[in-house]
Amino acid sequence: MTITLNRPAPYPAGEAASGPAVLDVVIPVYNEQDDLEPCVRQLHAHLAGTFPYPFRITIADNASTDGTLALAETLQAALAEVRAVHLPEKGRGRALRAVWLASDAPVLAYMDVDLSTDLTALLPLVAPLLSGHSDLAIGTRLARTARVVRGPKREFISRSYNLLLHRTLHTRFSDAQCGFKAIRREVAQQLLPLVEDSGWFFDTELLVLAERAGLRIAEVPVDWIDDPDSRVDIVATALADLRGVARLGRALATGRLPLAAVRAQLGRAPLASTSLTNTSLAGEPPGLAGQAVRFAAIGVASTLAYLLLFVLFRGAIGAQPANLLALLLTAVANTATNRRVTFGRTGRTPLRVHGQGLAVFALGVGVTSGALAVLSAAVAAPGLALQLAVLIAASTVATALRFVLFRRWIFPSA
Repeated sequence: MTITLNRPAPYPAGEAASGPAVLDVVIPVYNEQDDLEPCVRQLHAHLAGTFPYPFRITIADNASTDGTLALAETLQAALAEVRAVHLPEKGRGRALRAVWLASDAPVLAYMDVDLSTDLTALLPLVAPLLSGHSDLAIGTRLARTARVVRGPKREFISRSYNLLLHRTLHTRFSDAQCGFKAIRREVAQQLLPLVEDSGWFFDTELLVLAERAGLRIAEVPVDWIDDPDSRVDIVATALADLRGVARLGRALATGRLPLAAVRAQLGRAPLASTSLTNTSLAGEPPGLAGQAVRFAAIGVASTLAYLLLFVLFRGAIGAQPANLLALLLTAVANTATNRRVTFGRTGRTPLRVHGQGLAVFALGVGVTSGALAVLSAAVAAPGLALQLAVLIAASTVATALRFVLFRRWIFPSA
């Protein structure tokens, strides 16, 4: 029997011969009739041969219009540990929320149907959750020991996106969107009702809320081979992610989310220490050399985010408007991050500082827009690669000017 989930509701556990499932691995699918069966059979064989506890594989069909649901039902009939769940609406986040909230397994996981991640990482992923050492676990393609095969475009976008998260939402996890994650059931029960996104930003939002609630996130380096036939719309997904970052940032800034209650119930208390070497010096700015290094690091992250946004917007609105919009979106985050990290100022950023930061932003607009204008006058129909090269050079000059103005004008006592 296929279960249809319109909202979170328990579904039959389907105990294996050895007892109730300890791990529930969810595979969200939409029109995946070609890849579904080999994926599920390979995953089932791997778990049956390596996982020491009872398990379940849940196929979460996201309103497929091809033969995916019928194939999921066939697999459910053939394999005792497989369950098929049908959701009448699309959305990976919607599917994970519904199935995880309905599951009775103590550890919940998910992976993409293309099995881009080597399955040998599955047991290391869930082991910290089974032991109680961690609350969530993620696969990371950005660790030094990860082995990844994917194109330069996806690599650039992935690294830029994670740098943007580090600078705007102050995240510490390395890879927000690797399709290979796990969570303890009691943690999911507390966090999932707070996650608003039902699409691709779901992963990021869940991890940010977990971090802010003081939960422990384990990271497992993975071997990853990108699926060349992926049907993910990169531009649409990137724009949706940026909207999600802005929405989540506002929610965190206004204190709208009840994370204090989650922290009190599930969070891990900081270790007590009497060592003077552990005393926080966040309010004391570093010297000139330290400021220059931090400003440069933030500048690199801001430039990557700016270039990514420029590439995303350029095709839709043209080079000059894309340049302006990309600079505007990164300017506010750059000012706030430098205020705290580079110049050691704490608390909320005053409107005066944002106003001065926007004035410095206007200087960056003048430098980069002027560079684009000179390029357009010198070269007929310049290509994207040449435009990016000119913008990188112009941004370097603008960054040096910004550092001088930040130190001498906006934060003169730093």
